[in-house]
Amino acid sequence: MAILSKIRERSLFLIVIIGLALFAFVLDPSKLSDFFSSSKINEVGEVNGDPISRQEFAEALESYKTQTGNRVSEMQAAKTVWNNLLRQKIYENQLEQAGITVGEADIMNALYEAPTVQGDPRFQTSGIFDKDKLKEHLATIKADNSTEWNAWQNYMTSLKDNLQKTTYDNLVGAGLGASLKEGEAQYLTENTKVSADFVYVPYTSVADSLITIKKSEVQSYIDNHEAEFKVEASRDIKFVKFDVVPTNQDEEAVKAEVVKLLNDREEYSSVSKGNVIIKGLKNTTDYKTFLNDNNSDLPLNENLQFKVQVPQAIAEDIFKGSKGDVFGPYKENGFFKISKITEVTNVPDSVKASHILIPFTGSRSATAETTQTEEQVKNTADSLLAVVKSSPSKFADLAKELSVDKSNADKGGELGWFTYNTMVPEFRDYCFGNVKGDVGVVKTQFGFHIIKIEDQKNPQDAVKLATFARKIEASETTENTIFQNAETFALELSKGKAFDEAVKEKQLSSLPAVGMKALDENVPGLGNERQIITWAFEKDSEVESFKRFDVDGGYVVVTLTGKTEKGLMPVDKAISKVRPILMNKKKAEIIKDKFSGATLADVAKTTSQVIKKATDVNLKSPTISGIGYEPKIVGAMLNAKNNELYKAIVGDRGVYAFVVTGKELPTALPNYDTYRDRLATQRKNQSFKMYEAIKKASNVEDYMSSFYGIQ
Repeated sequence: MAILSKIRERSLFLIVIIGLALFAFVLDPSKLSDFFSSSKINEVGEVNGDPISRQEFAEALESYKTQTGNRVSEMQAAKTVWNNLLRQKIYENQLEQAGITVGEADIMNALYEAPTVQGDPRFQTSGIFDKDKLKEHLATIKADNSTEWNAWQNYMTSLKDNLQKTTYDNLVGAGLGASLKEGEAQYLTENTKVSADFVYVPYTSVADSLITIKKSEVQSYIDNHEAEFKVEASRDIKFVKFDVVPTNQDEEAVKAEVVKLLNDREEYSSVSKGNVIIKGLKNTTDYKTFLNDNNSDLPLNENLQFKVQVPQAIAEDIFKGSKGDVFGPYKENGFFKISKITEVTNVPDSVKASHILIPFTGSRSATAETTQTEEQVKNTADSLLAVVKSSPSKFADLAKELSVDKSNADKGGELGWFTYNTMVPEFRDYCFGNVKGDVGVVKTQFGFHIIKIEDQKNPQDAVKLATFARKIEASETTENTIFQNAETFALELSKGKAFDEAVKEKQLSSLPAVGMKALDENVPGLGNERQIITWAFEKDSEVESFKRFDVDGGYVVVTLTGKTEKGLMPVDKAISKVRPILMNKKKAEIIKDKFSGATLADVAKTTSQVIKKATDVNLKSPTISGIGYEPKIVGAMLNAKNNELYKAIVGDRGVYAFVVTGKELPTALPNYDTYRDRLATQRKNQSFKMYEAIKKASNVEDYMSSFYGIQ
């Protein structure tokens, strides 16, 4: 019944919609199907009429995220995939118009030439790349439809995209040359020096208060310079952050909690049905269990630590202490901590060593040629150890012959000097726990190492510490108070109070975030808060709408302050850029009216300025001494006739009148090959701008934000 009631309520609305659709059908029958089943809902964009479907985009997005190991955010991945698809479509379109096709044979040739493919042992015969082995492998995995085949398909797709780009770029690049005449003109332009007498009236001589800029004038300028003012849809917000931070009372509560863990305590045990003694840090010897049972916020650090590495608040006391001494509680980096010395020793701060690395199957340094098991490699390493112990001089030759660590094998396995925390723990512990001249075998994740300690230096005290840490966090009471503050502020807004007024009344501070795009994820001042951007672009979100959000570290109340739709920048946003331009234009007209007289002296008199000199200026560095960068004026001087007055020439900094007093042409060259080649090279080096030019000339429709629910 409820559904029928809704239909009755909206019957007039439905009649109007159907009527409009039928009217569109009378005008153009094709519009009826468009009206009810627009394909746009299944697309994320179009390039020159060629659609990019949601499925195509979703598959490319999933593939890209897999390739990157999901190490990029959703929005970063989406933007990259969209740009890749856009580039692909644009280049395909350009090549199609040029009658050029990148076919399967081209892709396979590129695959054969790829260094990673040629260097893969699976596709080699006697160390030489074998095409047939690659073809056989591809045929096998294609038949199995394995995940590896999908990876190869993605790789070949990327090869095709690169080939299309390279092919097109090379075609265009072939036409980007330069003639000798252009080389000569470039030489003359750069090296011709001009001197002139001039009168200069700066724009600053006209007070800004004398100029009026109307919004209609700004709009007219925008309309006449559309390319400079095209913008994507964006949103502006203001927000107040309510940070959940611990109070002094919270800190004292955490400190008291940590203090309790220093000494033994008696607690009831549900297992033994009675009270038991729980050891504190002072008496326990099982430090890992102690930290786990008491839920330490930092794990046990089992490494030796030098004085500069221990908490500096207690460093002096620690290195005056002995094994078993306990320190704290002390505050460090947002934690309350208690520490106990578990070991005191003396070790070098750096060691010089050499090694021979032998991998076993499954170790990190194993290659396709590695066939020995861990047990077999252990026996080999023990045999080598016996050899180098009896004949130390053989160590270097054995390293060159047998070690898989080629970065130092040629140096006889020498690793040079390294500090305590440089190597993996097993390797480090041997080098720093033994003495100069010792040789031994150590197993690590990379394989078995035969290690020789060449030298050690700077022996010093070091300790091991068992440290319990509790993060200083706001209590539930504090968090509830902050939440209520945020809710109270939002309630004021719901009653109609203006955002800025409420901020002032509550003695809070607000921050703006301007120009957020639909696919952005970072809100300036807040970080990754995609939820806020999504809300700002919702259809129901109007200017002055507000909402409270839970964010990392607290709560935030946001109000929408501005909406910019896709198209031309609105006047209110463009005015800061356009106003100075229009101001200078109007000032130039006022100044130009003062330029009268038949001579430069007359102009100087009517403008109340003095005649100045520009000496040996050129377009290579178009700067006028005492004024600054003025390429328009220097260019005008270079093209002016000698001893002729030019008046009311508008520059970047003011209005000029000048008389060229002399031009010094550079010495003619026997040929201009160097300048021609330089011009050609410059043009070809600018080919990276070619894609942007093609994209600008293409008809690109972007509906990608709809993929993420933003209409």
